[in-house]
Amino acid sequence: MAELKTKATNQSVEDFLQTVDPPQKRDDSFKILELMKKLSGFPPKMWGDSIIGFGDYHYQYASGREGDWFQIGFSPRKQNFSIYLMSCNAPEELADELKRLGKHKTGKGCLYFNKLADIDWHVLAEMIQKSLNKMK
Repeated sequence: MAELKTKATNQSVEDFLQTVDPPQKRDDSFKILELMKKLSGFPPKMWGDSIIGFGDYHYQYASGREGDWFQIGFSPRKQNFSIYLMSCNAPEELADELKRLGKHKTGKGCLYFNKLADIDWHVLAEMIQKSLNKMK
């Protein structure tokens, strides 16, 4: 069985975020960082070289595949922000919030948007909290 390539590292979250360009994306990244820290109560941790995760959990599928991952997280990718929420694995759980969020896309387990100005900050916070509650 293939081993998950993305794992927690000791890399500094702040040092990583200081390298994010352009400056507006860097500023948005620090705002998302603070929001996720506040809502989760967990310290941020780098996963791989570009994902910031909060909290940990161990999963095991019926197939026997298992691994460790974070409860919520984000990555300031070049093209857009990737927000990792467990509730995004079942988008119907976030249907109301997604209607109110603003300009975004969804993918398997991820929410994508270009900048914070494109979305409703309060709705994003609701979505993060809903995902954290699901993990309890």
